[in-house]
Amino acid sequence: MIRRGIFGTTIVWAFILLWQPPVLSQDANKIVDDCFNYMRGKASESSVDMTIHRPDWERTMSMRACTQGEENSLIRIVAPPKDEGNGTLKKGREMWMYNPKVNRVIKLPPSMMSQAWMGSDFSNNDLAKSDTLLVDYNHRLIGKETHEGKTVYVIKSMPKPQAPVIWGMQKLKIREDLIMLREGFFDEDMQLVKYITTSNIRKMGDRLFPAVWKMVDNEKKDHYTLLNHKNVTFKDSLPDSIFTISRLKNPVH
Repeated sequence: MIRRGIFGTTIVWAFILLWQPPVLSQDANKIVDDCFNYMRGKASESSVDMTIHRPDWERTMSMRACTQGEENSLIRIVAPPKDEGNGTLKKGREMWMYNPKVNRVIKLPPSMMSQAWMGSDFSNNDLAKSDTLLVDYNHRLIGKETHEGKTVYVIKSMPKPQAPVIWGMQKLKIREDLIMLREGFFDEDMQLVKYITTSNIRKMGDRLFPAVWKMVDNEKKDHYTLLNHKNVTFKDSLPDSIFTISRLKNPVH
């Protein structure tokens, strides 16, 4: 912010110089929209290790993911062997899962979008990076913080009337360079259910990107899932043929 000296000759002039216009809701909407587009890009390919941690056990799966635009995603497990080939395809608000052991594709109803993905703390919606945050919520800037010398915008997101969502509220922390630092998920009673934090921000592809994402159960802090992005490549586009049932069942190596 540029600070200006007050040299006016009247109280009114001094008030004009000191007064700053409030941040309007559309500014928060733009921050969220810009952050989503930055973190996801026009299209992307990535390799990610997912570690599910519980007090008495832990397991890790390796995945490859492709995204296109705001709505299309294809995620496939490549290791360990017992999970290899399992995949998830999302196009718009529709989602399919493929199990190679039974060679079956299952279309998921909207009610299952909030279910755990592969036993993790991420839901089907989380892994598919759904655009629901953009289209189903209104956003309002409620505060500012600082992280590594950069401004962080604290945003409260409330669902629009009749929006088909399960969260009563979300709270976001987005850094001025569009890095999402935290996203909290609240139930209808405004109680925090789970939250995701990001860390290890470094250059990946053509931009800064948080390599590590951690989803934590708020009631059971020792229940969490880590996503460790090994590499991410952002592209202008990917072939439409990637986001099809055929490709879900028959990956091209």
